[in-house]
Amino acid sequence: MSDKNLIYILNKTLALRQAPQGFRTSMDSVMLGAACPVKSGQSILDLGCGVGSAGLCALKRISGATLHGVDIQGDHIEIALENARLNDMDSRAEFTCSDIREMDIDRFDHVICNPPYMEMNAHISSPSESKARAMGHIEADIDLQDWITTAYNHIKGQGSLCMIHEASKTDNIIRSLYSPRGGRRFGSIEIIPLFPKLGVPAKRVVIRAYKHKKSGTTLHQGIIMHKDNGDYTETADKILRGAEKLF
Repeated sequence: MSDKNLIYILNKTLALRQAPQGFRTSMDSVMLGAACPVKSGQSILDLGCGVGSAGLCALKRISGATLHGVDIQGDHIEIALENARLNDMDSRAEFTCSDIREMDIDRFDHVICNPPYMEMNAHISSPSESKARAMGHIEADIDLQDWITTAYNHIKGQGSLCMIHEASKTDNIIRSLYSPRGGRRFGSIEIIPLFPKLGVPAKRVVIRAYKHKKSGTTLHQGIIMHKDNGDYTETADKILRGAEKLF
């Protein structure tokens, strides 16, 4: 009997067990892992890692990289540890159960995150507490500024922050890249829209930025994910199945 909580991605080269009542791995996780500019020998911190999907996608692409994932849900951390073992990555990946605002860990070359899209009281909450927490219906006091400040504090040197979020929140994200006191914390900002189809407005955006860099912002032409018949475009297919990097 097949295990409905076990999925395979990246052309079935990466096995991921899912949380039965939690948020499921989606295309967003794969795109986030592909956006991280990690190189062999470098380290990644995945904030709000869930079951480890995005970080493990990055490790699949770069065999010499290491990963530390943090999530507030202990059951998701247990599954993330299992996923690392399933894919023989347990020597390169570790996971910690913690509120991202309270964790006490080292700095990393790169930080990735996929913050909850939905704000508290803005939507009907899921009956599953686990899924509601993952989608932002719980922990109302945490916002984009918290995610980006935590990332800033845990990036080494001029390392990168990569985030995937709703395209409609792009202005909020850009503002949050600056200090609440007005100082510039990130530069070399890249905005990469993800379009569902040609002629359809972007629903997701990848933001990539570098700590302490001063160069300006680049608006990429973006990626069209699907053809009119629903198949992936050639570019999307190379990322989602071929494990290629995003730009």
